[in-house]
Amino acid sequence: MNRKLLLLLCVSVPSFMINLDANIVAVSLSSIAHSLHADFASIEWVISAYVLAFASLLMPAGAFADRFGRKRILVLGLAIFTVASFFCGAAVSVLLLNVARAAQGIGAALLLSAALAVLSHEFHGKERAKAFAFWGSVIGIAVMLGPVAGGLITQSLGWQWAFYVNLPIGAAMIGLTLFVVEESKDDAASHIDLMGVVLFSGFLGLLTWALISGNREGWSSQGVLWRTGLAVLLFIGFVIAERRESRPMVDLSYFRDRTFLGANIAGITYPVTYLTMLTYLPFFFQSALHRTPLVAGLMMLPLAAPLFVVPRIVSACLDHRFSGRTLLSIGLCLVAAGLTLSSIVIGQLSYFLLLVPMFIASLGAGILNGQVPKVSMTVIPVERAGMASGIAGTVRFSGLVLGFAALGAVLFASIAGDIAFHFPMASVQDQAQMTRLTANGDFAAATRVLTNQKVDMAVLLASLARGYQTLLNVAAVMAIAAAALTWWLTDAAETAPHGETRRRAVNTLLD
Repeated sequence: MNRKLLLLLCVSVPSFMINLDANIVAVSLSSIAHSLHADFASIEWVISAYVLAFASLLMPAGAFADRFGRKRILVLGLAIFTVASFFCGAAVSVLLLNVARAAQGIGAALLLSAALAVLSHEFHGKERAKAFAFWGSVIGIAVMLGPVAGGLITQSLGWQWAFYVNLPIGAAMIGLTLFVVEESKDDAASHIDLMGVVLFSGFLGLLTWALISGNREGWSSQGVLWRTGLAVLLFIGFVIAERRESRPMVDLSYFRDRTFLGANIAGITYPVTYLTMLTYLPFFFQSALHRTPLVAGLMMLPLAAPLFVVPRIVSACLDHRFSGRTLLSIGLCLVAAGLTLSSIVIGQLSYFLLLVPMFIASLGAGILNGQVPKVSMTVIPVERAGMASGIAGTVRFSGLVLGFAALGAVLFASIAGDIAFHFPMASVQDQAQMTRLTANGDFAAATRVLTNQKVDMAVLLASLARGYQTLLNVAAVMAIAAAALTWWLTDAAETAPHGETRRRAVNTLLD
């Protein structure tokens, strides 16, 4: 088999594992909650513990790959991810599951940063555009198969096998990587920026902790406020430390490049506004539409398909005609339009009414899936491929963890406001309990909270639907604002269609 194809598999299959795992788990959340007797806040951490560790360590992992060798870090990441997957499946409590998920996230950070660094190092020019399109398509397959596989596995074998499925894939990929990938690293990377690693990981960890715990503890509580304040201080310290470091984990000077900044705005908006929905929608289908995990997974299939198909269409038909700026902006506008239309119809609790607008959003997401990493890496030299992949991965997956936490807060606050409106005489404690149960889809238990008042289940269901309507509207506003910023910041000449020179791109704009 062609070595380049095997290299693409070594880069893409680990990314496939990461995304497949995330989407399998999204469909299995209800079953996990029931099996381990966990509430909505604890179940949030099944997703967030994984993505938090993942996002916090992606940039350090990129630095490790540059310093110690991309092949070595890729194999190490695969090994940690595979072993942690076993302990996830074997967990007997939600605490043990979340610890194992955090370990899984550490392995995922190492393997993804190293994999993207290998891709950036091995492929150049037109080959790189095609390689990123292939990578984006493989991610699309994982997103597409995840809900279906999750539903099928959860119903037939149990949620534990959503994690055990990683074991044979991980073992096979370790063997293939050892055989195919040649070692590469940045010879100028003589040391690791430990201060940058500690400050950035602490910042992102505390910020996410504050966002998730705000729903449970209250946004004005001392715990949430001190976590947020300390996160801000750590971020300021990180910026100062990176500016003084001779070989920083993140070279902040690249963020002065408008194209790089524009691409990263698109990069963080994509997971916040769309990928987060791939976690929330299966939960909505199960709780509001009363579908089984398998059916909920099948219902997600048409929405995930564009993530596989669209990057290949863009690579074959659009990359040589439109600039990266245009494609990124179109993608974000489609996401915004789809989410806005979805918010209008979601209150009718009809899957078929929701399908078309969410498919529109999926088309935009498919464009972003391949274009964001390609455009963001065009301005970074190949010798710093590990750093570039760390930034790209961190932006994407920190967006996912922040989006899941922030939009979860929006959902929770909207439901809480609706519950307070309909049941004003209930105590604050009863309102909070009803809100948690409604957000978790446990309407029967929510109707029993008030002993002196009859609670109609239809009212609670409507509150959940309005919560999702608010969530979709907020995400749509974010997407359209990001589209405007991306268009304004990104240079059409720097992101010109491949095969054209900068001069021709500039002339085309002037004409």
